[in-house]
Amino acid sequence: MEALKQKIRQDGIVLSEQVLKVDAFLNHQIDPLLMQQIGHEFARRFAGQGISKIVTIEASGIAPAVMAGLELGVPVIFARKYQSLTLKGDLYTAKVFSFTKQSESTIAISAKHLGAADHVLLIDDFLANGHAAMALIDLIGQAGASIAGLGVVIEKSFQAGRAELDRQGFRVESLARIGSLEGGRVSFID
Repeated sequence: MEALKQKIRQDGIVLSEQVLKVDAFLNHQIDPLLMQQIGHEFARRFAGQGISKIVTIEASGIAPAVMAGLELGVPVIFARKYQSLTLKGDLYTAKVFSFTKQSESTIAISAKHLGAADHVLLIDDFLANGHAAMALIDLIGQAGASIAGLGVVIEKSFQAGRAELDRQGFRVESLARIGSLEGGRVSFID
């Protein structure tokens, strides 16, 4: 997706050979027009797949997931990273390690929002080592639901996440695939 790649080139900041900061448009400040284009592109790529729900993890995946949900006309569920007073009862839970925060969190989805009849599209802001994706896949499995695929805004192809998801047979659609962050520069695949 050329508009996304241009935004990464313009506003992304390479912090190291492993970390790309995109808080100017994706995960702190949100560019709503770009998110609308991203939602449209995910909807186009997964059209006709019988998707009944979109699932993401709070917080950075919410904007692209909501825009895709709007385009597809389906509800969006976000896995909470903590249990609040209102998130009680029958929950699906999984552990997820965050590379950028260097910490592990428990994520949860209420069982009343996701069930075996659902066909789910997973959406996330980044795919790096695949920890978030695998935690979401675990939650979907606990619900007995099926997975249409994973929509990723930015994939760091030089890390192991994509290879693991491919090995397990999941469809992965990434809008921007980064091949390297070496030398403080972003280089794209495709």
